[in-house]
Amino acid sequence: MKAFKKIARISLILLACMLSGVAVANMWVILSTDDQVFHEIDSLPETDVALVLGTSKRLRGGYVNSFFAYRMEAAARLFKEGKVRHFILSGDNNTVYYNEPVDMQKALMDLGVPDSVITLDYAGFRTLDSVVRSKEIFGQNSIIIVTQEFHSYRALFIAEHYDMRAVAYAAEVQPLDKSFKVLAREMLARPKAILDLYFLDISPKFLGKKETLPID
Repeated sequence: MKAFKKIARISLILLACMLSGVAVANMWVILSTDDQVFHEIDSLPETDVALVLGTSKRLRGGYVNSFFAYRMEAAARLFKEGKVRHFILSGDNNTVYYNEPVDMQKALMDLGVPDSVITLDYAGFRTLDSVVRSKEIFGQNSIIIVTQEFHSYRALFIAEHYDMRAVAYAAEVQPLDKSFKVLAREMLARPKAILDLYFLDISPKFLGKKETLPID
């Protein structure tokens, strides 16, 4: 019985330490990037290139993913308001049937964005890959990141680590009751980002040849 109590006490201490670590990591990521997140387009600085972070177009069951739709609407708004001149659409392309960059391209073109201002990055398997590749492959050190607010903190944190000048334009988000699982997952992704950047020195899965964006 004493051994069980000792194990239970140690387990509770370890759990408390883990939860405290997650909380501190989230505070660090959010507080260090909060002033770089913009919700109003009028106050957003103009930049040549926007990096649009990929997500699935549809959810399980074939339902439209509102996170995807809102990001595309936010990106199209940036172009129409003259805040950006070119897009890097970065996402996963792991099978012939799943292609986030192409889905984003089609959605933006349906919203009136010309194909000539779009570059596809098929190797954006993670947020880290997308952000780092925008600098190392596509030569952009100053970008507007387009994603939901909760996701933008981590993307900006990564960009800051790589000495990039980045801001984020926050796309609309679903009510809390419909996005709780995504938010919970993001809370765990932030400490993982700190581990990747500061302890594990994780690099993008693929880099490759540099590409020049067709910007006048």
